[in-house]
Amino acid sequence: MISFVGAGPGAADLITLRGRDRLAGADVVVWASSLVPEALLGHCRAGVEVHDSAAMTLEDVLDVYRAAAGAAVVRLHSGDPSLYGAVQEQIDWCVEHGRDFEVIPGVTSLSAAAAVLGRELTVPGVSQSVVATRLPGRTSDSVPPGESIAAFAATGATMAVFLSAARPQELQAELLAGGSAYTADTPAAVVVRATRPDQQVVTTTVGHLARDLEATGARTTVLVLVGDALAGAGRRSHLYSPDYAHGFRRRSAPGTTAGRPK
Repeated sequence: MISFVGAGPGAADLITLRGRDRLAGADVVVWASSLVPEALLGHCRAGVEVHDSAAMTLEDVLDVYRAAAGAAVVRLHSGDPSLYGAVQEQIDWCVEHGRDFEVIPGVTSLSAAAAVLGRELTVPGVSQSVVATRLPGRTSDSVPPGESIAAFAATGATMAVFLSAARPQELQAELLAGGSAYTADTPAAVVVRATRPDQQVVTTTVGHLARDLEATGARTTVLVLVGDALAGAGRRSHLYSPDYAHGFRRRSAPGTTAGRPK
């Protein structure tokens, strides 16, 4: 079995219980030292065979899988494998070669950054959508036409920008391009190495984003969040409002709370 495990955002105790258990039972582990803290390997048993994928190609990784037929293999991905995890090509290989596999989700850096900031990203009346995207770079052909940051900025939704810290000026320009619903005063945040001991958090605005992002000195493991939801202001959610009924709760009568007199 090959288990594609989300390592979480960094802290060793933010891996799921299932992911931890797969590491504990693994015969072979493939991990990226450039993205996943070494502390995560503390969940492995003594004597496990470990391969650092930081300097490996896809073909190198697949050679490990071939050699480990019948073994319990863990491919440890940063965050959650479903977001910028380069996992699909490995899954396709497993299907083509009849290898059993599973995907174990992880806590994303997006979730971790929101937690660090103490902010909900979907605030009633402010934003009910979150866009996860990136600037095109050396792999510009990976970003389909119509999925530019400028195009998404027109929606005004909460935006999470991955893999783009190396070009702060270009990022700011895209966010403020013609037709954008963001302004120079729109809240923004930069979270570097979320949940790790050397975590950095900078709250700023889109107008000052390039300056403040450059000041961190970080170019990798950086997430940029943008949108009015970061201000924390918005309408109260209907979900727990006493005058809103749903399948598990009746609407409260005036002068009562949850069906009880005030």
